[in-house]
Amino acid sequence: MTSMHPVIQQITDRIAGRSATSRAAYLARIRRDGENARAKGPARAHLGCANLAHGFAAAPDSDKPALRGTAKPGVAIVTSYNDMLSAHQPYETYPPELKAAVRAAGGVAQVAGGVPAMCDGITQGRAGMELSLYSRDVIAMATAIALSHDMFDASLLLGVCDKIVPGLLIGALHFGHLPAIFVPAGPMTSGLPNKVKARTRQLFAEGKLGRGELLDAEAKSYHSPGTCTFYGTANSNQALMEVMGLHLPGSTFVNPHTELRHALTAAAGRRAVEITAHGAEYTPIGELVDEKAIVNACVALLATGGSTNHTLHLVAMAAAAGIVLTWDDLSCLSKVVPSLTRIYPNGQADVNHFREAGGMQVLIGELLDAGLLHADVMTVAGPGLDRYRSAPELRDGELAWEPVIGSSDLDVLRPVSDPFAADGGIHMLSGNLGTAVSKVSAVKPEHLVIEAPAKVFDDQLDLLRAFEAGELDGQDFVAVIRYQGPSANGMPELHKLTPPLAVLLDRGQRVAIVTDGRMSGASGKVPAAIHLSPEAADGGPIALVRDGDVVRLDSAGGTLDLLVPAGELARRTPAGRALSDAEWVGTGRELFATFRRMAGHAEQGAGIFGVSGAESPHHGPGLAFPAESGASHLEAGIPLPAPSGASR
Repeated sequence: MTSMHPVIQQITDRIAGRSATSRAAYLARIRRDGENARAKGPARAHLGCANLAHGFAAAPDSDKPALRGTAKPGVAIVTSYNDMLSAHQPYETYPPELKAAVRAAGGVAQVAGGVPAMCDGITQGRAGMELSLYSRDVIAMATAIALSHDMFDASLLLGVCDKIVPGLLIGALHFGHLPAIFVPAGPMTSGLPNKVKARTRQLFAEGKLGRGELLDAEAKSYHSPGTCTFYGTANSNQALMEVMGLHLPGSTFVNPHTELRHALTAAAGRRAVEITAHGAEYTPIGELVDEKAIVNACVALLATGGSTNHTLHLVAMAAAAGIVLTWDDLSCLSKVVPSLTRIYPNGQADVNHFREAGGMQVLIGELLDAGLLHADVMTVAGPGLDRYRSAPELRDGELAWEPVIGSSDLDVLRPVSDPFAADGGIHMLSGNLGTAVSKVSAVKPEHLVIEAPAKVFDDQLDLLRAFEAGELDGQDFVAVIRYQGPSANGMPELHKLTPPLAVLLDRGQRVAIVTDGRMSGASGKVPAAIHLSPEAADGGPIALVRDGDVVRLDSAGGTLDLLVPAGELARRTPAGRALSDAEWVGTGRELFATFRRMAGHAEQGAGIFGVSGAESPHHGPGLAFPAESGASHLEAGIPLPAPSGASR
């Protein structure tokens, strides 16, 4: 058996130690519920007659006898289906397919509820984007509402993109005694090459192409049902669900509406019945998502240069299971986890090319063999992550799994012995501006360090107007975009800034972004320090930055500093401000004003929930985590990047 890498084990142990009290309380709660489930039979069996009659009134006659009875386990389907969004459109056909599979396996399934699914691609640069991150917690609550009817013994969770998968998982973990399987929809087939798409966007930003030509290119990129094919948050979600053992092995990147996709969907339905408390393989999701599974997810994120959004989501998902994960943990892991993939925006390949090169099976196998993933974990497919080395195929119409060994395209997927980089694709930064995240996997080495004057903006549209007016031409600068954090306006993605700044970068200017907002999983070659915490609206030092102040961003060394004497900085008062509630209206934003006031810091997941198992009258939303800054580095014997008076 491969021995664990010592740092991976140390970080896992530190997370477990830090989380001991909350995790124990969480497990005690779900184990009590699990014991009740095993003792009482299917959940609906202990409902009153009026309650139960409401629960099957609309069921087809073929299912009513099973729902009235107390022998067959009930499976909830929670879906994010809508037919406007390509990633979720395939879910239209899933409920009948899953119901048939569950029925054949001896259970009975019902659509328990739906969750909202918004598209960051549509809302980029729009007011609706300011609801995007908040939607994660709405989805978690909607999942809880779907499962609150207490009719179910397992759940099948249908979600793909950005906030949907983290929200579904957070909600499901609050019903941690129930098994849950995520059922992916898969990516659309490859369209316009990503390099051509990116170049077209830059030409449009420069005024060299018209809207019609740009729209033609975008329509050739996003052209059919399925997830967008670049490695953004949606596909990072999918990769993480597989490495956490919440997908069936190899099901992540199979295209929609194929025979293999349908076979895997049916297999998920059958498996949900097998892992209920009333079978021999009870696998509650709250037990499955433990410290090892969370560390495995972090490692996979870093090894693939995945979406920076997961520096928020992983913290929030871990907290839902009573586990306290910090950015320092991610920073420690990033030092020892090599970068093994090149998938756009980190390279030219898309996720279909990644799958063809060996995909998740080769990635997981390489990381397991190097001791970088915990093998001894629970999964929905059975005990142990080794089974995720195998990919599904159809043999005479029946599913079978075959091991996949070695990459078939070293330009896309490499072994641990010959990585693209020795460390992970996401770095954590600290300094006198606070703590931030930097995605380095798509940034050229010569752009990892920049020291230049600040140009300060309190709205991304102001930067775009400055670009269009030529006010940013011919000069090096660090664009400081503030009042974009969770408390200010919902922490919108600022991906719309990438094309114009990429134009300036290609002209030879040295430019970068520092912001308390988010960039997207699609963020590319422009160096950026994002998720800066504390944010401007909470009095963070970014509110003290003035035009012309020199900022030093060192993504390689892990530092972010404002090169202003400490005494002068102390005399300054914050400039700019977040919008007031009266101004923050339109597109439904006024409905989310409470979220603005309740949102936790980015380091805490930027959500409104605390750590499960740590609830008390003294712990409100945005529960502060107990680890001090740098604690996990010190615990693991790894030195912190040298801060310059970091303010936390």
